[in-house]
Parts: sequence; C-alpha cells; structure tokens
Amino acid sequence: MSALHWVRNFNYCGRCQALAKYLTFFNSQKMKRQLLLFTYLLTLLAACTPDDVSLQAEEGEQYAGGENFTTFDFSENAFGVQGKNLSREDEDFFVAGNALFRTNWVTAPSSVQSLDGLGPIFNAISCGSCHFKDGRAAPPESPDEALNGLLIRLSIPGKGPEGQPVGDLIYGGQLQDKSILGVPAEARVRINYEYLPGTYADGEPYSLRRPVYEFYDQQYGDFAPDLQFSPRIGQQLPGMGLLEHIPESTILSFADENDTNEDGISGKPNYVWDKTRNATVLGRFGWKANQPNLIQQTADAFNGDIGITSSLNPSDHLTAQQRAANGEIPNGGEPELTDRQLERVVRYLSTLAVPARRGVDDPKVLLGKELFTQMKCTSCHIPKMQTGSDSDIDALNNQMIYPYTDLLLHDMGEGLADHRPDFMANGREWRTPPLWGIGMIPTVNGHSYLLHDGRARNLEEAILWHGGEAGAAKTAFEERSAVERAAVITFLESL
Repeated sequence: MSALHWVRNFNYCGRCQALAKYLTFFNSQKMKRQLLLFTYLLTLLAACTPDDVSLQAEEGEQYAGGENFTTFDFSENAFGVQGKNLSREDEDFFVAGNALFRTNWVTAPSSVQSLDGLGPIFNAISCGSCHFKDGRAAPPESPDEALNGLLIRLSIPGKGPEGQPVGDLIYGGQLQDKSILGVPAEARVRINYEYLPGTYADGEPYSLRRPVYEFYDQQYGDFAPDLQFSPRIGQQLPGMGLLEHIPESTILSFADENDTNEDGISGKPNYVWDKTRNATVLGRFGWKANQPNLIQQTADAFNGDIGITSSLNPSDHLTAQQRAANGEIPNGGEPELTDRQLERVVRYLSTLAVPARRGVDDPKVLLGKELFTQMKCTSCHIPKMQTGSDSDIDALNNQMIYPYTDLLLHDMGEGLADHRPDFMANGREWRTPPLWGIGMIPTVNGHSYLLHDGRARNLEEAILWHGGEAGAAKTAFEERSAVERAAVITFLESL
C-alpha cells in the first residue's frame, strides 16, 4: 500500500489532511522519497489530535499590508501599487512623488530639466536606478561591472558628535563610483566570490558564495589604514509607511538585549540621530536600523546616492580634500531638492502597498509555515503587528499587518559580519529585514539575490548564511529532510 493510499484512509486533524494533500505532489516520485514521507507522517500522527488546527490558515493573513495597503497585483508591477482609501491629496502626492522618484537628475545648470544638480560624485542618477520598479537591486554579475544598486559605506573607528560613524577623511562615508564630467569619481570596486561547500544532515551538498571586495583606481589618495566598509544593497520598498507607524512600544516589547528569557535571541533597538527633531530616537530603516524615519531616509539617500542637497542636508557630501581638488562645483539651487519635492517622494514611499500572501491555505505553504515557527524563525521574523493611530495619512492607522520582522538588531554571526559599527549596532548586528514581498522579487526584478550584499542567490542560501543568534534556526533547517526544507522555501515564496 502506498503512503498516499494509506493516508487517504485516515480522517484525523487538519494537520494530517493537509499532509495527505501534500503527499499528492510526490505520488509519482521514487520509492525512497515516498518512504521518507511515510516515515515523517507517522511521526506527526503519533502526536496528532482531532482538534489540531496548526496547519490551518489564519483568517485575514493574506492581507499582508492590512486592508488598505495590500495589493493583489502579482505582475512585475507588484511593488509599485498605490494603497487604497487615500485622500485626494495623497493620491496626487503619490503620482507626483512617483514621477520624482523615477526621473533622472542631470548636471547643473540645465535649461530643459528642472531636476539638475546631480553629483558632482554619486552612485545613481535617480531613486529608481537602485530600486527598479520599487524593488530590490542586485550585485554585479561580473567582477568589473559597475555598482548599480549596491553601495559601499565607509568609516574609520570612532563616533561623531551624534553617535554616527565617522567617514574616511578623504572619501567620506560612502564610496562614489560615478561622477559628472570633469570631476573624478572616487574609486572603483571589483567583486569576486569564494565558494564554501556544506552538507545537510541527510547528506545533500550545498554551496555558498562569499564576496571578496577589491578597491582600485582611487583618485584622491589612499584610504585610511583602519578603513571599515560595509556593502549595502537597495531593498524593495513596499510597506515602509506601515513600518514607520508601528508604535515604538510595540517594537521595544520585542527587545530582550540581555536574553533574560534565555531563548538565545537578544533583539536590541538601535538609537540614532533624528535631524528633524535634533534628538536621539529609535531607528527603524536601513540594514542596521540606522535611520529613524522616512523623511530622513529619503533625504540622506538623495544626498549620499545622487548628490542632491535638501533642507536636511544643505551641503553636498564632498570632503575638504575633494573640494580642494575640484574647485568650484556647479549646483542646481540651494537646496537642489525643495521641501515640497521631498514631501511628495516621502508620501509616495509611505503609500506603496504590499503584495498579498499567495496560497495561504495551500498544504505545502501551511506545512512550511509551521516548520518556520518550529525552527524559531519567528523569534525575530515576528509575523504580525498593528500600526498605531497617529499618522496624518488616515489609511495607515490601525492596520493589522504581517511584515515578519521585529525591526531590531541581532547578532548574525561572523559569516555575515561587516565589522563596521553604525550608531548602537556593532559589526556583527543587522536589523531583521521584513519578509513581506520577498517571494515577488524574482517576478519584479528578475533575480533572487538576498542579504545585505546580495551574496545569497536564493532563499535557501539566505537561511544557510544565518549565524549568531540565528545559528540554531539555521542548524534546524540543515537537519530537516529535503521535503521539509522545500516546504519552508515554499512558505517563504508565498510571502
């Protein structure tokens, strides 16, 4: 009697019924895999009860961004959809902000282009250059390819007056590999990969790739001998307005910096400088939660990535040595980005909807979801929370959302360490990235590169790079069967 036929003669709980359907997918596979499935099912049945509902979908969980900010557009435009129930003013801001986000900046002065003031040194010519279709950037495909959407943060040991990292004295806080005519770019970066073999508990091999960075063609002198650097890939953008309005008390309730409950997880908040309030506040955005809000995140990206000044960053990012080397630099106004323009881009980013969950009641997805919880991945990737009620965009208020993050810092181990502190974050700590929308990246952006530097080529490799506080979860994944590992990946692809 086949495993599938045997299961169909049982009428147990939702767990068993779901697994019976799951087995259908493998009914035509080799006997070895059927036997593996059969053994696994027997183990689960031993603890099964008729009222077990652990493999049932939660009501409403398909609405990842809540009722107002969930889109069921699963096309390549899935990350660029406007939320609903917005005011007419916010709908207008969305359109205007979208245009500003995608328009290329040019060298000043320009008689035919209002967006002038590019550079003089920069990484991109528009926001959309790094966030194509509001999505995730990818690392270079070949060693000498230019960086497009991957930037390199630079610093030297020590902290600035507000606790921020101190940039390299010659090259500043971010490497600029592009420039306007007549101004030398700072340097170039070559990326090669080392390949690290590994083996699952069942004997199946895998391979991870680790990037190795080489800086060359430095145009302004040598880097500091104690230079610290950190690669950062551009992330997908949907749901940022919702994350901004998760109450601070909710985020801090997830924190356990000293691991008082002894579960091995010690989430830590980052506290960063808020230029709009002239105060140290909770960080929420960026790979190390080093930005407090969307307006500062956006203004700093305009300045650091494109070389555009604003009221929050009234000067370009040239160091004293670079300014002396280049003399007078053209600009597109003081500031080049007006408060009105900045507001529109921020409103646009605030009201991008999140792709809905797919297959929430699919047996494979439900099994993967349960395994994800069993492996304690949800200790950091917290599934759901509610936004507050203090947003001036009414549609953002009181939304039950499923971002799968705690917005806290966690030690991710030596394998992912960049050894570059950022405010309260040390060189091994990273913010838990939200997982919503992660399964749509291949559709929107045509790749599946993940983690802060794009080293992971897929979801499986991203899990296998986890270490530190997440080391136990990684080990649990390695020890699962091939069928169970596939179920976890299927679940993540549904997010």
